[in-house]
Amino acid sequence: MMTEKTIGIINRSLPHGSSAGRESLDLTLAMSAFNESLSIFFIGDGIYQLLKGQSPLDILQKHYQPLFKMLELYDVENRYVCAHSMAVRGVTVDQLIIDVTPLDKAALQLKLAQQVQLLSF
Repeated sequence: MMTEKTIGIINRSLPHGSSAGRESLDLTLAMSAFNESLSIFFIGDGIYQLLKGQSPLDILQKHYQPLFKMLELYDVENRYVCAHSMAVRGVTVDQLIIDVTPLDKAALQLKLAQQVQLLSF
């Protein structure tokens, strides 16, 4: 019997100014159809992708943030955010648009180490 490969997708980029955030989200949603062992991580400036109240149309950027709510529909349940990154930036979980599990540095490193493959954006 073949075991499913654990894949982690790491988001480190700001939500706008590059296509990394949107590409990461598109890849996550596409991969969720084929892999149930998928985890998504928000680290460093990547946490800003989940911050409520963004208005990217003001800077002529596409508003992809509502698509994060699709993660739940696509059964992407392993959603993690770096607690240290949030603390440094003064962001709390209630300011985020989706439910995520905050992880301290040690727990985050452990979760990342459990992934067979990591993709970073």
